[in-house]
Amino acid sequence: MTIIKDEEFGGERPLFASHGLRLENVTVHAGESALKCCSDIEASHCRFEGKYPFWHTRGFRITNCVFTPGARAALWYSQACVMKDTVVEAPKMFRELEGIDLENVRIPDAEETLWHCRDIKMRDVEVARADYLFMHSANIDIDRYRQQGNYSFQYCSNVVIRNADIDSKDAFWNTRDVTVYDSRLTGEYLAWHSENLRLVRCHISGTQPLCYCRNLVLEDCTFDADADLAFEDSEVRATVNSVITSVKNPRTGFIKARSIGEIIIDGNILEPTDCKIETES
Repeated sequence: MTIIKDEEFGGERPLFASHGLRLENVTVHAGESALKCCSDIEASHCRFEGKYPFWHTRGFRITNCVFTPGARAALWYSQACVMKDTVVEAPKMFRELEGIDLENVRIPDAEETLWHCRDIKMRDVEVARADYLFMHSANIDIDRYRQQGNYSFQYCSNVVIRNADIDSKDAFWNTRDVTVYDSRLTGEYLAWHSENLRLVRCHISGTQPLCYCRNLVLEDCTFDADADLAFEDSEVRATVNSVITSVKNPRTGFIKARSIGEIIIDGNILEPTDCKIETES
């Protein structure tokens, strides 16, 4: 493997089509596509300032690096990315990637990030300003995760999340086969139109959660007082270890809660209209 150390590059495609390359304490200044069409790349303690540094790259490991805002759209159309102990200030990171392993990564501007990606593993990752995060991605495994940003995980499938704090309006819309354990989910209109969503020991906040769902399962969850008008037109099996402020027109299944402030069943309820609702008081 060729080692490049303590160097600076700029302009267009300075390391184009490189293979078997290790960068140590390297700065890539303004320009485009520094490492396009490369393979077997390692970068340690590097700084990326130019646009599109890793496009059409196969097999790269990034540790203790910084991607400045100028390095926008940095990793697209690539495979087998490992990133650890890194700060990503650049927006629109990770598109059309297969095989992503992130550990101890901060992304303070995660807008439109992780689109159309597959086989994602994340540990100890924190993201902010993350509007439209994870659009149309699949096979996602997340643990110890913190997120602020709306419209996340839309159209995702095959997702497992553990120990997360997700603050996101319209999260999990139109998802399939998602399971969330031991997490806090904050935001309005949670998981509308989802299929096969399972929430285990989660705390739910925000108005009108979990509506228009198919095969929705809640196990030992709790609801905040603002999580009202829940479960409209949903197929639901829910065990809730708290008060629910209000439930509206659940379609079928069962809801068990400590108590429910208001149960709204009106002429807008849809067939089969046989949801069983039980409370302790």
